[in-house]
Amino acid sequence: MLELIQITNDPAFALRCDALAGMRLFVDLERLGKAERQAGRDTFISAHSIDDVSRVKQVLRRSQLMVRVNPLHEGTRDEVEAVLARGADMLMLPMFNRPGELREFVSIVAGRALIVPLLETGAALACLDDWIATPGLAEVYVGLNDLHLSLGLPFMFEPLALGLVDRVAVAARRQGLRFGFGGIARMDEGLLPGRDVLAEHLRLGSHSVILSRTFHRSDHGDAFEAEVASLRQAEQELAARSPAQMDTDARRIARTIEQIAAGMGGGR
Repeated sequence: MLELIQITNDPAFALRCDALAGMRLFVDLERLGKAERQAGRDTFISAHSIDDVSRVKQVLRRSQLMVRVNPLHEGTRDEVEAVLARGADMLMLPMFNRPGELREFVSIVAGRALIVPLLETGAALACLDDWIATPGLAEVYVGLNDLHLSLGLPFMFEPLALGLVDRVAVAARRQGLRFGFGGIARMDEGLLPGRDVLAEHLRLGSHSVILSRTFHRSDHGDAFEAEVASLRQAEQELAARSPAQMDTDARRIARTIEQIAAGMGGGR
């Protein structure tokens, strides 16, 4: 079962998520440089605070809590201590470029929480083999939004069509690490429909995915639970495909991504 990651600082909503199987809650503290990187784009800029970590953690009974901290900076040590004191189970490090940055972060955490490096720069991708074996890592997560910007690509899912996500999946598997990537919309929504994104997660052996804001769109009271159930049903159906069917789907999805990118001015 794919672990579904929900970003929230709302304890009541976190409690609803915790009632579902295979969920991970995510409090997002990243601020440094994010607004500048994503200026003019319809992307999520978190307003979460350090106290949200303990507020969400207190309601969880079976789900882990992951906290994205800021990129490595002079205040990282204090930030890590504050987050750990409030009960974080996993720490995600964004926007690193070099192996030394990740190793310094691992040293600061010192085994007190699981570490998830967020691969979202071309530089980090280029030196993947130099940091993927760093002791202390639990999962490698590919952040497609910032990665495609870093690589100068017009469409978020182009790294998938180009085989770059496949490369990370293989490297993570070789190290015995969990692996996840991107965000996913409702099954029938998105420029690249959620069902196609889910198909690629299953083909690549992904363990986790971040749910997009569309999952919690307030169509009606239980819309979130209904949409998660739809995803789980699609997950079962897609998992039953043969290897040949997976390959056929992957080629079709890559063509779809290329067509979308071409329409956005990224034709090659």
